[in-house]
Amino acid sequence: MKFAEDAKRLQSGLRGRVVGKTQPARGMRDFLPADVRRRDYVIKVIKEVYERYGFEPLETPAVENIETLTGKYGEEAGQLIFKILRRGEGEKTGEADLALRYDLTVPLARVVAEHRERLPKFFKRYQIQPVWRADRPARGRFREFYQCDVDVLGSTSMTVEAELCAAADEALLKLGFNDFTIRLNHRQILTGVLEEAGVSPEKHADTLVALDKLDKIGIQGVEHEFAARGIDYRAGQRLIDFFAVKSVERSVRLAVHESGKAESEDYNADVINRIVGFVRNHEGGARGVEELQQIIKYANASGVGQRIKVDPSLARGLSYYTGAIMEISVPDLAGSLGGGGRYDNLVGMFSNREVPACGFSLGLERIIVVMTEKEMFPKAFADAAPADVMVAIWDEESTVDALRLARELRTADLRVELYPEADKLKNQFKYASTRGVRFVLMVGADEKARGEVALKDMQTGEQQAVRRDAAGATLIEKLKTVTDDK
Repeated sequence: MKFAEDAKRLQSGLRGRVVGKTQPARGMRDFLPADVRRRDYVIKVIKEVYERYGFEPLETPAVENIETLTGKYGEEAGQLIFKILRRGEGEKTGEADLALRYDLTVPLARVVAEHRERLPKFFKRYQIQPVWRADRPARGRFREFYQCDVDVLGSTSMTVEAELCAAADEALLKLGFNDFTIRLNHRQILTGVLEEAGVSPEKHADTLVALDKLDKIGIQGVEHEFAARGIDYRAGQRLIDFFAVKSVERSVRLAVHESGKAESEDYNADVINRIVGFVRNHEGGARGVEELQQIIKYANASGVGQRIKVDPSLARGLSYYTGAIMEISVPDLAGSLGGGGRYDNLVGMFSNREVPACGFSLGLERIIVVMTEKEMFPKAFADAAPADVMVAIWDEESTVDALRLARELRTADLRVELYPEADKLKNQFKYASTRGVRFVLMVGADEKARGEVALKDMQTGEQQAVRRDAAGATLIEKLKTVTDDK
């Protein structure tokens, strides 16, 4: 008796604690069927494009050794790594030995260092998996999200940057985007600008972090960031004078214009001339300019040059970039749809062998947010039902026959949902309608005696008798007609 009372109190207490706490952790989400279908659609389009460019799939564990991730992203980004405490007795120490992966690039570098002899000379891989960041959630920014990475390892040629931009460009076009810009800059140009402005080397990282926020917090915000980070005032003002012009100019001219390639080339030539005027005496900066010009030349040959805009204020916060850096901007979107760059030294952190590398990442979550808000998913996709047909159960005695009918239809490659219990037909029809299932099949005693099934069109209300052995073919033909009508 006491056991029963204790169990009752425990159950009551558990119910009390659960109420109001059914939401996932902040920055995480549940994906309902429609959400998953949208995600799968976008992934399918991106994968098909990547594979047309010769990229192969790769997957890595969600969890990495903590030393694999730490020290690779810079101080500010490194603080966003989700660390995993030691287990068992080690938990008492409060130390972490594992972490959730922050991105897909560092795990890729680890894989290349580990399996270099088994990989081709030029390793072209794509990877579409979730990553985790202890960031502050916002519109289109989550703590758990998918990245769609595409990388080339083994070549220093600027054709790599051009092909990556072309692949990302084609993927977005296939998804229905047309108003976006691929911003392009170079880390050596940034270094040249900082040094020519008079920023001390130990303050370069802090300065880049502040400059990376120019679009988000404006000139005054960056000035406050400079002061808080101890950046020399005169050096900061030289940078503001240089980058503020570009910020204003970008708001007017950075969008993709109808005049296309000619205007793009003029714009990029003007910006590069301005950069040259600032870094002409800086060896690394001058080399960065030459590489940007080469990338633009190859991008024009790849058919993506008209969408590329050189932007000297583009910084990208990750510290492992060594050369060109890219980012995709869309009007009215805080943040970007993707970005990347060259990181020739990252693989060398895991081995004594340097391997040149460059990559691009599309942000799946932001792509889906924009596509959903702008109703960019195909109408046929939006109207898609979870099944082609539902098999109703006439009564308890016909349950076994209904299961057999569902199996026969699935053998004909149809998607079939079985109503799981005997119920009033009007309830079963209502369920099919709420699920968006167009057709319902049922077998009553009369139909069974004649070797037939009853086929009901939930949209028109029409019902007809069909030979059971022809039910699959009849449904396939009707579904084809429905699709053609759309």
